[in-house]
Amino acid sequence: MKTSLFFLTAVPAICIANAQNATIQPKFEVASVKRSDQCFGRNSIDPGSVALRGVPLKAVLMEAFKVKMEQIEGPSWLETDCFDVSGKIPDGVAKVQLPTMLQGLLAERFKLAAHQEDRPRSGYALVVDKGGPKFKEDDPKTKFMGSRPPGSMMFGFGGHGALKGVMTMATLASNLSRQGYGPVQDATDLVGKYDIDLTWTPDPAFAPRSPTASADTPPGTDTPAPEGSSLFTALRDQLGLKLERRNVQLQFVVIDHIERIPTEN
Repeated sequence: MKTSLFFLTAVPAICIANAQNATIQPKFEVASVKRSDQCFGRNSIDPGSVALRGVPLKAVLMEAFKVKMEQIEGPSWLETDCFDVSGKIPDGVAKVQLPTMLQGLLAERFKLAAHQEDRPRSGYALVVDKGGPKFKEDDPKTKFMGSRPPGSMMFGFGGHGALKGVMTMATLASNLSRQGYGPVQDATDLVGKYDIDLTWTPDPAFAPRSPTASADTPPGTDTPAPEGSSLFTALRDQLGLKLERRNVQLQFVVIDHIERIPTEN
């Protein structure tokens, strides 16, 4: 098991990258954190601001560390205490810096200290099937309106699942991990961006668990899937890919300390 330590202090303006280098970390120009009486989970993120309304603190941690709910270990109230979190992103700061800014905000307002651990878990490897891939690398020049937008996923009970757009295999694996079967890691050795068009019939027994669900709520049980192509069959028939059962390494965020009451705005 690989463990890496990080401690977030109340003023996380400087992050030491190594013995010789220090990098300035971006912070919200203006930020607000307050308790919410309701947990309704309304989120808005755009290039200039972020607004998370009525979200459990675990959902904020998920966004801050880019992990799934089950990859965060901490007190049970992280799933039941909800907050309104908003902040103005400084001009010139890219959206990709948002997780770092949220980490700093959590450290400043909740006195967060945590560490990361790599742990083995039963999951799947996304690999190329014996017939080879059935999709092509994206080429914006061949499209009338340019490249298709990045992939987005839709999930509906009794309906259909769809994953369409231009994405890497790592992004595809990440989206597949959200289906409730377990973690999926890319093992295709395909390094480009590809035009993906995948549809399947979701199995409601493996529906992903919401961040507002009880910690004891399982993602599903082994029950027959609805009529139609399962995700496993659709991957093979439509994309020439398959999921192989394997142990995979998952990164966990372990909360060492966090205050239940945030400091005032």
